[in-house]
Amino acid sequence: MLTTKLFPLKGKVQNYAWGGDSFIPQMIGIEKEEKPYAEYWMGAHDNAPAQVGENQQLNTMIKNDPSGTIGNFINDKFGRLPFLFKVLDVKDVLSIQVHPTKIEAEKGFARENAEGIPVIASHRNYKDDNHKPEIMVALSEFWLLHGFLPKAKLEEVLKSVPEFNYLLPVFQEEGFFGLYKTVMEYSAEEVNTKLQSLVDRVMPLYNAGKLDKASPDYWTAKSVALQEDGADLDKGIYSIYFFNIVRADIGDAIFQDAGLPHAYMEGQNMELMANSDNVLRGGLTPKHIDVPELLKHVTFEETHPNIMKGELQEDGLERIYKSPAPDFELSRIAVSKGDVYTSVAKTAQVIIVSEGEATVEEGATTVSIKRGEVVVLLVDANYKITSTTSAVLFKATAPVE
Repeated sequence: MLTTKLFPLKGKVQNYAWGGDSFIPQMIGIEKEEKPYAEYWMGAHDNAPAQVGENQQLNTMIKNDPSGTIGNFINDKFGRLPFLFKVLDVKDVLSIQVHPTKIEAEKGFARENAEGIPVIASHRNYKDDNHKPEIMVALSEFWLLHGFLPKAKLEEVLKSVPEFNYLLPVFQEEGFFGLYKTVMEYSAEEVNTKLQSLVDRVMPLYNAGKLDKASPDYWTAKSVALQEDGADLDKGIYSIYFFNIVRADIGDAIFQDAGLPHAYMEGQNMELMANSDNVLRGGLTPKHIDVPELLKHVTFEETHPNIMKGELQEDGLERIYKSPAPDFELSRIAVSKGDVYTSVAKTAQVIIVSEGEATVEEGATTVSIKRGEVVVLLVDANYKITSTTSAVLFKATAPVE
């Protein structure tokens, strides 16, 4: 039986190649080395479970006592902590990606298991049996690709970019699916031939600092600049022109559901997602791209980006970013001197300080946390958060009916 419901939590850093060099080390207070720092995971994913207190891991703690950690409702529904909470620092453009639905993830995972493909194989599509909807809140100016442009805008792109003119009738006759399938099925040689003049045109402008980040030319040039000399041009360049380029400012949130093609391009954010690592890639990456599998999962329709500001709660302190995902709920809590934020955890909650310092009290347990420090609260925790100055915190949990 656990005697307290409040614990300090230490996450795991992921050093993916696209990460920045200083934001995450500075935030979480670690000595930085000569390597990229892309993500900080604060969850119970078996690949990188967070450490609770001095000597246990969050995934083991939950498996040993699900009803006392995440509670019966969430355990009956998911059988695990249903979310994965992260800090991201995106320096280089990430791969264009799509996530499968829950049903398709279960089928794909079972199929690849039956085919005997090792889970860690580079050509494997499904790492687990879960979907991966995700929500992000910007910690800086943040740029991303998010779904197909509205039809009229995409037609304008196909008319205005000389290299794409021949694709206009394809789009008019075969729609989003026909257009995307056409370019995604090109060989490396065809991509090089068709896009070289576009790249030759935008690179000098990029190098001279004459391109704006709202322009697809900028992100095309940046992605090409990141490639090794002599590398093939990436078919993901087409997506940069076909998708919405979205700028999110600090505090802005955006939700991305199964089937919506997207790519993070630059900036820092808090990200909350279903507890999964399933990614089907569509370009801007040296990693495995399975085009037939990808085409099965993309939602081929225009997208009108919905930038969310969150819903301020009655206490005036907490702003909840609502989404249709049953796996998670993300909120931002801002407390100043004299404020008292109180809550009862209906399931496990993970809370990180992004600015300032705060004190969390639960029963006889008190934990003081500053920027980059994290706590976990277990089901039925009745707690309060205060600050002697001011603090901004982000809270990850799951909705409980």
